[in-house]
Amino acid sequence: MKIGFQLKQVRERLAKGLVDKGVLRTEKRNFLLFDMATHPVADVRTKEAIISRVVSLLTSTTASIPAQALNREGVQCRVMRAVCLVCPAHAASVLDNAFGRLGYEEREVAFGRCDDILGEFSCWPFGSGGEDQYGGSGGRSMGNGGSVNGSGVKRQPRIIVGGGREVGSREAVLVLLQEVKKESLGEEDLGFELVAGVLDGLSRLDSLL
Repeated sequence: MKIGFQLKQVRERLAKGLVDKGVLRTEKRNFLLFDMATHPVADVRTKEAIISRVVSLLTSTTASIPAQALNREGVQCRVMRAVCLVCPAHAASVLDNAFGRLGYEEREVAFGRCDDILGEFSCWPFGSGGEDQYGGSGGRSMGNGGSVNGSGVKRQPRIIVGGGREVGSREAVLVLLQEVKKESLGEEDLGFELVAGVLDGLSRLDSLL
């Protein structure tokens, strides 16, 4: 009950911040005997831009990070911000609507890449989670190219075909890792370690609740 109350407070604070920025608006609606505040979207363009960034990052058929998946030029830690946009959305199970325009296979690839990104960035230092999936001591090899992670979930390496060559999900995630490590140079490690801790909590959200 305490966790639920705290999460409600977080939602209210986030909603208030988005109202102040003009993304949401506050309305009073009557539910039976009670008037409750709701926060519908006021700026549809902002929502569409976020969905476009997420879909671009997770469905890219090349190893390089597409420019449309990142925030505007000049924003600090653009790649880390993209990761922090994708991982909480995946943990909160709100990507189904964002992937509504994708085909079945594209959806599977996108969700699979989400799993990979969350697995790599929810540990510190970033990237150490890949040892469990790809031949390290933390995972149990399945003998057919897949692995079982610490939670017992079998995961297969995913391949994305595009532009005449095959790009593995692992290759695309490695590029994200390299770019985030570049962004961390000169920054306080504590800030990035805190991000890893938050993402680790989000990855265990179901078990915590």
